[in-house]
Amino acid sequence: MSLEINQPAPDFELPDLNGNLHRLSDYRGKVVIINFWSCECPHSERTDKAIMSMFVQWRDDVVMLSIASNRNENIEALKKSALAQSLPIVLLDAESALANLFEAQTTPHVFVIDREGILRYRGAVDDVTFRQRNPARFFLDEAVESLLAGGLPAQMESPAYGCAIVREI
Repeated sequence: MSLEINQPAPDFELPDLNGNLHRLSDYRGKVVIINFWSCECPHSERTDKAIMSMFVQWRDDVVMLSIASNRNENIEALKKSALAQSLPIVLLDAESALANLFEAQTTPHVFVIDREGILRYRGAVDDVTFRQRNPARFFLDEAVESLLAGGLPAQMESPAYGCAIVREI
């Protein structure tokens, strides 16, 4: 099964770092950012700062679920990094099942789901690459702002850029 843009995102249930279960469907009515995330990846750390600064303008209309799918990261390291980055919700995808379902390749790799549960964007947070070290365009911000304004993102997909998700140890 491949996730398609403009189709419903599959519901899932994962525990947060304290063991509380969260379902994607719990957040229906809000724009949801699924952020495949790593406590060890410098690209995740860089984009966390940008994303958290965007939340000032989005307020309660948007929720971000950071998904820890790397098999080599332990709970203590995840908790420490999540606290340092001020990430509100980090979910544990211990077997990388959600990363596999979403076909997430890197950290970060973001998926934006509209208020009705439809996948509207997937890819990179911004346009940073190996050759372009400083972002000139924030794809995630553009996608979320479009949805909040009642429209669709002009760009619905971009190549993810970051650290590979570690699926096996």
